[in-house]
Amino acid sequence: MLQTTLELAESLLQFITAWKRIGKPYAGVDQIDKPGLAITWPDIPFLFYNALFLTEQLTDRETLQRRVREAAAYMRVRSNGGLFFVCLDNLHDAAKESLSTILDRTNFVQAVPITGMAGDILPMDSPGHLDLRFERVLGAPTLQDLAHLNCVAYDLPVETSRCLVDEPTFWHGHTYGFVAYEADKPVSTATAIINENCLFLLLVATAPEARRKGYGEAVVRHTLQSAHEATGIRRTVLHATEAGYPVYLRVGYHPTAKFIGCTLKP
Repeated sequence: MLQTTLELAESLLQFITAWKRIGKPYAGVDQIDKPGLAITWPDIPFLFYNALFLTEQLTDRETLQRRVREAAAYMRVRSNGGLFFVCLDNLHDAAKESLSTILDRTNFVQAVPITGMAGDILPMDSPGHLDLRFERVLGAPTLQDLAHLNCVAYDLPVETSRCLVDEPTFWHGHTYGFVAYEADKPVSTATAIINENCLFLLLVATAPEARRKGYGEAVVRHTLQSAHEATGIRRTVLHATEAGYPVYLRVGYHPTAKFIGCTLKP
């Protein structure tokens, strides 16, 4: 139980601090937290970077309702959409029972189920893939490919990728991003960042037409092992979509927490 509690806390902390790290380089980013809400909102068209997090363990309906309303009010006045993340394992009793009703009445849609995962899994085998070559994200061409893959993989407008390319400073020093190419075509990508003594894995995406070929697992393994060789860090944390979850289990991660990412109705 102690390990489960510690990993639950780690999952939320890593999620918040990693997202603040990726948002920090943007001019005008809001990272001023409110009671019960952690905020990182660069207000850019790539909506995954704009995020609020519920930070409290709650049992009562009234406090949950107040926090959800505050999150909705904040998001309504932003220029660009984003996500409100709720750690489901931190809700109990009346708060847990009333979550869906409160979200619905506040015009939130439970859009993205997410599983927090972690593991002391490094070093690991990083076998090559006969069809792939890997290039580290260090300049505009590879960054554009990474951004484009994330947009097409997650059904975002391709033009939103521009705001990732326009802010290149994130991709140096503490960041290990890689793009996998089949011949000259970018097909899959993953990034690991040094965060709170862990390697935080994010921005994992595979082109729809390139799925079920092992490309996602290959680029994840290559990225993690490359980051481990550079840093010596053994522990890694991520937050998985339903599609990515089986891949991360095969790599060696185990689940630690459940989240839901919520968007506001238009």
